[in-house]
Amino acid sequence: MDSTLIAIIFLVALALVFDFLNGFHDAANSIATIVATRVLSPKYAVAWAAFFNFIAFAFFGLHVAGTIGKGIVDIAQVDSYIIFGTLMGACSWNIITWYFGIPSSSSHALVGGLIGSALVKSGASALVMKGIIKTLVFIVVSPVVGMLLGLTLGVIVYNVFARYTPAKVDHLFRKGQLLSAAAYSLGHGGNDAQKTMGIIAGLLFSAGYLGKEFHVPLWIVLVCHAAIALGTMSGGWRIIKTMGNKLSKLRPVDGFCAEFGASLVLFGASAIGVPISTTHTITGAIVGVGSLRGVRAVKWGIAGRIVWAWIITIPAAALISAVCYKLAVMAF
Repeated sequence: MDSTLIAIIFLVALALVFDFLNGFHDAANSIATIVATRVLSPKYAVAWAAFFNFIAFAFFGLHVAGTIGKGIVDIAQVDSYIIFGTLMGACSWNIITWYFGIPSSSSHALVGGLIGSALVKSGASALVMKGIIKTLVFIVVSPVVGMLLGLTLGVIVYNVFARYTPAKVDHLFRKGQLLSAAAYSLGHGGNDAQKTMGIIAGLLFSAGYLGKEFHVPLWIVLVCHAAIALGTMSGGWRIIKTMGNKLSKLRPVDGFCAEFGASLVLFGASAIGVPISTTHTITGAIVGVGSLRGVRAVKWGIAGRIVWAWIITIPAAALISAVCYKLAVMAF
């Protein structure tokens, strides 16, 4: 086995580690509300979310994988060193933010990692600005739309069920939240697993293993969904505490509106190939629903801390990635 093939196998394994960490880190997004409202225990909630994470491949195309694979950095510039730097930057940032319980974006950590390595290798000419700008725009768009949809669904549901007793509403939406959590987990798996698919496919294409046309083989699709599902099964409890309890106190009806609103954003983004942050989206939806009970119902200090994490994620991951790229080139 030659050294090039060994390097590729190592990097594919590292990409799957990132995918696992993505599920682990973003488990909070999928299950925080359903745990916070006590509809399911954490053990059953992660199993529920992981199942729908995995089967998401049957519902979505591979537009996001294409964006990550060739829409952020010029595919001709991609090599093993860029992929190594990218994954090290994204994995490191995920671990740092998990440790401090900060719900940052695994997606934007990956994008930042790609940008950092590519800049060190070839400068700004290696960047595909159209894809980067689209991603940056949705840093703002996804939480805002999530907030508006969560708020709108909350208003509709509150009015439709205004004459029901609180106990009846609670009973109905405990069942309804199983469906909304499933929809959100489908959206999470459909958008986030594709990012790792794009990285692996980009690596194999640059090494000549995918022929003349960039595509994502079925085996990559399946192993990426399996990795993110396993990560979700492991759960990121530090972040779940922030998302489910510290941002806003949630009832089953609130959790339903937040999850369903956020899932609509994820479905739309996956359909047009935009790698958005599931973290940003569900945070916006939780804030939207929470604000229906008054401005004080949302803990804006926690929300502000989350926003700062969003702002620094891409540059922080890019910096780590650039350093790792340079070290790898010097070492090998």
